[in-house]
Amino acid sequence: MTNFQTPQWVKDAVFYQIFPDRFAQSKPKINYPGYWQSSNLETWEVMPTPQKYKGGNFWGIIDKLDYLQDLGINAIYFTPIFQSTCNHRYHTQDYYQIDPLLGGNFAFQEFLKQAHDRNIKVVLDGVFNHVGRGFFYFNDILENGPHSPWLDWFKIENWPLAPYDGSQPANYVSWVNNRALPQFNHDNPQVKEYIMQVGEYWIQQGIDGWRLDVPNEVQTKGFWQEFRSRIKAINPEAYIVGEIWVDARQWLDGTQFDGVMNYLFTESTMAFVGVDRILRQYVDKPTYEPYPPLSAEEYQVKIQELLQLYPWEITLTQLNLLASHDTARLLTIAGGDINTVKLSTLLLLTFPGAPSIYYGDEVGLEGGLDPDCRRSFPSQQYWNLDLLKYHQDLIHLRHQYSALRTGDYQMLSAQNGVYAFSRNLDQETVIIAVNSNIISSSIVIKNISSSLPYRIVFGEGVYQLKETNSITNLYLTLPCRQGIILANSIT
Repeated sequence: MTNFQTPQWVKDAVFYQIFPDRFAQSKPKINYPGYWQSSNLETWEVMPTPQKYKGGNFWGIIDKLDYLQDLGINAIYFTPIFQSTCNHRYHTQDYYQIDPLLGGNFAFQEFLKQAHDRNIKVVLDGVFNHVGRGFFYFNDILENGPHSPWLDWFKIENWPLAPYDGSQPANYVSWVNNRALPQFNHDNPQVKEYIMQVGEYWIQQGIDGWRLDVPNEVQTKGFWQEFRSRIKAINPEAYIVGEIWVDARQWLDGTQFDGVMNYLFTESTMAFVGVDRILRQYVDKPTYEPYPPLSAEEYQVKIQELLQLYPWEITLTQLNLLASHDTARLLTIAGGDINTVKLSTLLLLTFPGAPSIYYGDEVGLEGGLDPDCRRSFPSQQYWNLDLLKYHQDLIHLRHQYSALRTGDYQMLSAQNGVYAFSRNLDQETVIIAVNSNIISSSIVIKNISSSLPYRIVFGEGVYQLKETNSITNLYLTLPCRQGIILANSIT
């Protein structure tokens, strides 16, 4: 399929990924049925544990909307928010109920209204491959065994079932053999229809899209094609993005997803900017490889391959990221090196596709592998204000220059540890250069467009334009491990 469109708003979006239990906590201004606050919560400031809850909720997120708007965020992706029996909420019990600890359906609808009033889009996590043991249809099987009317909703292999006793075979198919996560039988037409209706329901309630958890696990032919057609029938601008860590061409043919979580960008960018600072103990477990170090020339090859992988319409709606709830945080991966975070963020905010900031990365929150990467959002006294301003300034530039959002991508130079490229749209040209070297480096960019004068709009460096025989060359010197953005627009 070659003639297709992806959501226009995503091309202008800067996402913020929120792990709801850990971002913010507050109390509602009014009392309402269904709101409960636990008396057995883990202290907000202590390191997270696998099972305890911190108690973050939508009332707290509402209170943080000013902060997000000041940062420049205009889209939020939430990890799961439905009723569940774990703090990350990937063990769904009820797809129609927002978890009571988060404030329930009422709190979410109030959040959704206030977010939309600020023109902030909202994307939810759709965990449609597996459920929790407390999911009604599976729980009925646990209660009634072979007499349950819902047997063919799951893949029962033998009896008796052992949902909790690890010394016995589970006797049902579960995701990655985790008996806490029984896997749907997607070949059952009722299961398929159930998931379709869940997807439609929340789009009708006003959400702006779905991030699909492990969609590659759903093997039923035509499943995601039907999901797309039914979601887009309700809202053609709904965003459908899949959690695919590798080459995703089979899902990005225009009939299924609008984009995927672009870990191919993540690994190459970290390998170029982090070089030998990347700590392998934090990146060996996830299925991406930000190593071995890449030179500027090697990074250029990787980016060229990535940009040729998908149609441009898809490239503009990829979800680009540096970290997520499934990875260690970049600052920790880089051994605390702040310049690795800064330069990676510069490349993230100037790359085609929708950039996604993992909550807290913008203020220097650290964290190793799960559950450490899911720490609570820190109080202001612990913020790295310089890093926060770095993010704010880059996000502001992305919103300011259309070329940084939808302009074409032209590679200009890769030498001496410096990678340079431009984003171009109509008469607007933005030149970006990053020096990963530990020494100052100089490059020459030949034959650049010079219809309008250039100026530095971000970063550090010295530049000079020289015209010879009607050809303009740009001479650029960057300090060690610094980046620069020049623009020729009168904006």
